[in-house]
Amino acid sequence: MASAPYPFTAVVGMDDMRLGLLLNAISPAIGGVLVRGEKGTAKSTMVRGLTSLMPAVDVVTGCRFACSPAAPDPGCPDGPHEPGAAEDRPTRMVELPVGASEDRLVGALDIERALSEGVKAFEPGLLADAHRGVLYVDEVNLLHDHLVDLLLDAAAMGASYVEREGVSVRHAARFLLVGTMNPEEGELRPQLLDRFGLTVEVAASREPDQRVEVVRRRLAYDADPAGFAARWAAEEDALRARITVAREVLPEVTLGDKALRQIAATCAAFEVDGMRADIVMARTATALAAWAGRTDVLAEDVRQAALLALPHRRRRNPFDAPGLDEDKLDETLEEFGGQDGDDDPEPEGPDGGPDGGPEGPGGQPPQDGGQQDPAPPAPREPEPETGPADAPETDGPADAPEQQPAEQPAAGPAPQQSAVGAGDPFRAKRLDVPGLGEGADGRRSRARTAHGRTTGARRPRGALGKLHLSATVQAAAPHQRARGRDGRGLVVRRDDLREAVREGREGNLVLFVVDASGSMAARQRMSAVKGAVLSLLLDAYQRRDKIGMITFRGRGAEVALPPTSSVEAGAVRLESLPTGGRTPLSEGLLKAHEVLRVERMRDATRRPLLVVVTDGRATGGPQPVERSGRAARLLASEGVASVVVDCESGPVRLGLAGELARELQGTAVTLDELRADSVSALVRDVQGGREGRGGHRAAPQETAGGHRARTTVHTQGSRRVA
Repeated sequence: MASAPYPFTAVVGMDDMRLGLLLNAISPAIGGVLVRGEKGTAKSTMVRGLTSLMPAVDVVTGCRFACSPAAPDPGCPDGPHEPGAAEDRPTRMVELPVGASEDRLVGALDIERALSEGVKAFEPGLLADAHRGVLYVDEVNLLHDHLVDLLLDAAAMGASYVEREGVSVRHAARFLLVGTMNPEEGELRPQLLDRFGLTVEVAASREPDQRVEVVRRRLAYDADPAGFAARWAAEEDALRARITVAREVLPEVTLGDKALRQIAATCAAFEVDGMRADIVMARTATALAAWAGRTDVLAEDVRQAALLALPHRRRRNPFDAPGLDEDKLDETLEEFGGQDGDDDPEPEGPDGGPDGGPEGPGGQPPQDGGQQDPAPPAPREPEPETGPADAPETDGPADAPEQQPAEQPAAGPAPQQSAVGAGDPFRAKRLDVPGLGEGADGRRSRARTAHGRTTGARRPRGALGKLHLSATVQAAAPHQRARGRDGRGLVVRRDDLREAVREGREGNLVLFVVDASGSMAARQRMSAVKGAVLSLLLDAYQRRDKIGMITFRGRGAEVALPPTSSVEAGAVRLESLPTGGRTPLSEGLLKAHEVLRVERMRDATRRPLLVVVTDGRATGGPQPVERSGRAARLLASEGVASVVVDCESGPVRLGLAGELARELQGTAVTLDELRADSVSALVRDVQGGREGRGGHRAAPQETAGGHRARTTVHTQGSRRVA
């Protein structure tokens, strides 16, 4: 027997999340809520607790699509429904796992029966199960973009469409959509963020008393779930009744011209794209008024609606954090209507506030005098190296590795400069991993994917994916007479089915190895280098890559950012990158080898692209030049595709980055050549039989997948290899 869910009203704090969920429960037309926050903040617990507060739904008995007996869906695949038996059932909460397939989400057609019998045999998916209930997507930012698109389209239209080879099925799919995510693991793209009605930020309280109460309640629940739920039953019943009353009041709420002008002026002042924000704000303000028991919308409702509906729509570039200037919001509301003649800035619901007064929406006493949880802490910046290191380098030819003596221990810490801001980013050339992969869908390297152009057909491996109709007909055609075909249709067997083989593009693991030594420390130079890396990070964001960052300086190398989908975190770490000390190039390459080895065990299908940002000098550690060469050859022997971004500057050029690229059997490009709009770029491909930088010939290297170890750089209007 399943244990009782943790009561919604027993969750400590989390006022914004509580309000966002309740508003969507009152008015699902708002469009759902996205909960952003650190791990371990009761996001999933609150969503499950909300489901138990939702009223029961009446459904047609035996209907797999939860049709209402009073108004059944005329297009229901199980219909038409005759008046008859009906039943009540609790509101469902359906969870969409991160690894779900498209068929699991929207449902699947039995193609064999559709071709041979002409019937629409449809197996419902999770969207059908969630109809008239709650659809919960944990870690929605890790869900593939095309699945998020399908999910949000269904939520917006209230229906799901499944089309396969001319066979179409439609069914109703209206649900309360709740997504949760940890921003440390990657952001949703702005166009997908915009499709969520509301967003809230959550963080664990930093107040000891509140944390004590959280632990006390959780331990009490674990010891006796049923008893704990019984102690909160009265608060749960009261909140359930209030949701029901608010739903009844909602149709009576009037959204006056003054409130509409405030909504429109606010969206215009914050320059949000499109009109979705205006509509969501209007629906949210109306729900807030209903929640407070009022039939008119006040300025307080508009303000609260803006705080919930606009922050995630304010991102102007992929590295912007969601947020809203509340002073500007107050000025706009004042200019276009003020406080509706009420001097009290607080909402005037029946309990003294939109959250039900001093006890909050769930009848829960506030913690710490009713103060809300503090804002989420800013991402931690990498700490500068404080241990012993080497003296700073100069920027002249004397720093060539061949002329450096063995490193001597230094008594003091490594000299370093303060972090330099990044230069302006630019559109970078696309760097590809050669060969044909089978990794996660993306936009960088060629791969066999579920989406893309059809290149052939094959027998299905497991469940049938995308049907290749002509290949299926060709496979079945020779057997029609033996199967007794009598003209009523094609006789198709399961062995005849063929699925399409498609070629698209995959996302890769782009691992940056950045030289932060003294030879890179000139402020203008480091600013340009950071601008180039930021440009590559932006390119990785757009191409759906996973990224990691290693920096090396002084005596060693460190993983500044473990491989992650959060490209935004990479930009933050890059901004605070300190410089100074000698150049332990070998340590950076060996650290990259270690990181790639671990990532290969975690995800063998995601191919890596190593981007080394350096001037090629190696001065740190014993025998720095020889060790760097051995480390580079080790990476090349394992087929790691690599690009060396040559940061050497000044009138005297040693060409050491080109030598490093030759050892890596990769490509070297200068900062200027990295720009996609550079007309003078020399773009080369390290391939067997072709000469590399400085006249060196690069031998081909087979990877584990049988591909040549090379890197392709695409230019505008042409493609050159070297």
